[in-house]
Amino acid sequence: MTSIDRYPGVRVTVVMPTYNEAANLPRMAELVLGLRIDGLHLKIVDDSSPDGTGRIAEELAEKYNWDGQYRMSVLHRTEKDGLGRAYVAGMSAALAEGAEYVVQMDADGSHPVEAVPRMLATAIASGVGLVVGSRYVEGGSLDEEWGRHRVLLSRFANRYARTVLGTEIRDITAGFNLWSADTLRDVDLQTLDSAGYSFQVELKFKAVRAGHRAVEIPIRFEERTEGESKMSLATQIESAVMPLRLRLRHRQSRTGR
Repeated sequence: MTSIDRYPGVRVTVVMPTYNEAANLPRMAELVLGLRIDGLHLKIVDDSSPDGTGRIAEELAEKYNWDGQYRMSVLHRTEKDGLGRAYVAGMSAALAEGAEYVVQMDADGSHPVEAVPRMLATAIASGVGLVVGSRYVEGGSLDEEWGRHRVLLSRFANRYARTVLGTEIRDITAGFNLWSADTLRDVDLQTLDSAGYSFQVELKFKAVRAGHRAVEIPIRFEERTEGESKMSLATQIESAVMPLRLRLRHRQSRTGR
């Protein structure tokens, strides 16, 4: 693994949305804050979880913010209006606080925390605006517990979005990404329309359209540690429609209509 020691002082914020992740959050916070990245900060964005995730997050922040260190913070939202909205809130806060790089990561344990230093090293060495933790490049993989139906659905969703949008990003639906602050500012997070998981596709598409390069590095995507998936039918429908909307808007902007 590439060492990140030669990049001291780089400010990196991991934005982690939560909803009913009380069973997973303590372990995830320990793993993330155990990474050897001097300027790393963990920002939890909790959508008023009824299982007490927000309270647990505050207790963890108090635990890790000792001796004048600001290593973890919690952003409480009063309504649950989608993963995309939660990410916009968390990313916007991270940029306002001076983050140079922002990492998207799920709280369920499916994304390999140990890949973050490699993603950061790749971004700094190559100067790209986006590093994708990819399941679908050489060396990437999915947990064996994923059923054949889920694997086929995931691969189809990626191929469908890539074809409609004409992008070369193989895992355009990936939720494990590292962004440069400049890329996120150029995209203008407040203009994004997606509320659900299609946020992942929309943000990547607009970043590439704005002229930012993307690099994919292989990861192993694990089954969630605890709890159940929050992918609803409405979210799946939004994910299917969004690429078509993006393609239509892109075509209209090119023709000046």
